[in-house]
Amino acid sequence: MAHLQQATIRNRLLRALSPGDFALLQPHLQRMTTQIREELIAANMPVKELYFPEVGIVSVTTATVSGEIEVGLIGREGLVGAAPVLLRTDQTPQRSFVQIAGEMLSIGATELREAVRESPSLHDVLLRYIHTQMVQGSLTIYAHAALNLEGRLSRWLLMCHDRVDGDELLLTHEFLSMMLGVQRAGISLALQNLEGAGRIKSRRKRIQIIDRCKLEQLADGSYGVAEAEYARLIGEA
Repeated sequence: MAHLQQATIRNRLLRALSPGDFALLQPHLQRMTTQIREELIAANMPVKELYFPEVGIVSVTTATVSGEIEVGLIGREGLVGAAPVLLRTDQTPQRSFVQIAGEMLSIGATELREAVRESPSLHDVLLRYIHTQMVQGSLTIYAHAALNLEGRLSRWLLMCHDRVDGDELLLTHEFLSMMLGVQRAGISLALQNLEGAGRIKSRRKRIQIIDRCKLEQLADGSYGVAEAEYARLIGEA
């Protein structure tokens, strides 16, 4: 494949690396396209490949007695599979799959581990990223415990909006209900309420963000902390 230039990479984590650290990864990065619902990491299976999203969004889910519920969201700011590989657990009970299709750069787990062993600075950056994921996860717990459905949905829409270009999200009500662990009827009502308040515009399989400030108010502190921690530790967009 063509020689990848760090300046043209759309993944924020890769762009934040020093030129020397990026050079350690560059020969092993493979560009790929993804399809919606494509599984990247299976639960309780060895992680062989990791993925730097450039376009699109990946959901990290955990299984419950009633199905799956989302516990994490990764886009162009991150790395899918970072925790099990870098923390040397090799596998995870969580599943990662494509929520919004796009493009990614993949790298073998063995190659990433070798690069990390060679560069403490690369290791430090990736561990800082894992920390931001942990903060995001703790706020997901808070949102599910303390917020009503409109508040949780507002946070989720803001996080998706951060990871796409433009103000339109290609999402179905069915997918939203699965990710938030509620019935589709509840999602439909929550979207209607958000639209009625001028926060979004909802059409079939499309949601347009109209007023982020109003969504942030509903999110009630569950959005913004993890994002600020990423900016502090990794860098601004």
